Amino acid sequence: MNRGPLRLFALSESRTLGENIARALGSDLSLVEEKDFDDGEHKAYPAENVRDSDVFVVQSLYDEPGKTVNDKLCRLWFFVGALKDASAASVTAVVPYLAYARADRKTRPREPVTLRYVAQLFEAAGTDRVITLDVHDLAGFQNAFRCRTDHLEAGKLLIEHFAAKLHGDVAVVSPDAGGLKRAESFRRKLARRLGATVGSALMEKYRSDDTVRGAVLAGNVRGKTALIVDDMISTGGTVARAAQVCREQGALAVHVAATHGLFVGEAANVVAGPVLDSLAVTDSVPLFRLPRETAQGKLTVIPIAPLFAEAVRQIHAGGSVSGLMGD
Repeated sequence: MNRGPLRLFALSESRTLGENIARALGSDLSLVEEKDFDDGEHKAYPAENVRDSDVFVVQSLYDEPGKTVNDKLCRLWFFVGALKDASAASVTAVVPYLAYARADRKTRPREPVTLRYVAQLFEAAGTDRVITLDVHDLAGFQNAFRCRTDHLEAGKLLIEHFAAKLHGDVAVVSPDAGGLKRAESFRRKLARRLGATVGSALMEKYRSDDTVRGAVLAGNVRGKTALIVDDMISTGGTVARAAQVCREQGALAVHVAATHGLFVGEAANVVAGPVLDSLAVTDSVPLFRLPRETAQGKLTVIPIAPLFAEAVRQIHAGGSVSGLMGD
């Protein structure tokens, strides 16, 4: 049973993604009034009636010039609060890239568990539900939030892309132990899609004095196409290290499948370098940091709007989104 009329909003920073989701839903975005003040303050509120409505708000939380992650978080929280004050029946935050998702545990004494604080502020603003995509650690995400959450996966989208271009023997590579479960899930689904056996490999990775080390690859990639699977590409250092070792161990080609492409620091050099044959990422984060000539020919961007549109449709109708969450 529907919980009142569906209203889909997108704040200005994620308006393009919001429009794409609305188009996939066969509807239009609802209207938002936003204003920036000279002293740096901001206000946003719905420009139409949301009383007793089932409201969804799109805001992907990545850093960009002129809008920090913290700016976007505050704008989203303030808008959620305005929706609740305007008597929305339910407010769901649609957050494809969730900032601070990697800060989900203490790694040394007195370190903050920032994801938990972010979750508490979402809840304090009145958020009823959060939908996100391929967080860094699912257990950490689920433990941080007390409101309802839906964790979507881009694996099927990436598998469909690579299934058409992978030939011969294939091995899925996890670039570190933390991503092993993700890579194994991807490997099983890819094997079913290809109707063939797909191997696996694990790259050693450890930190010492904030320096990433490790050059041991557990598993066989010799004579195979290596497909490195990760949740994100940030500086590209982890992917570049894994790709180089795969080459040294006899991989015929090296491809990368990652959900979020942040591409900070020296990542453009990694993308342009010869060690990678191709990369595929989703559009959860726009590729504004990569020069156009760097991305052309090597990088494929997979749209996520249909995935999120289906999640919104199912949630609004009281259906199931389990089929969008992977295994």
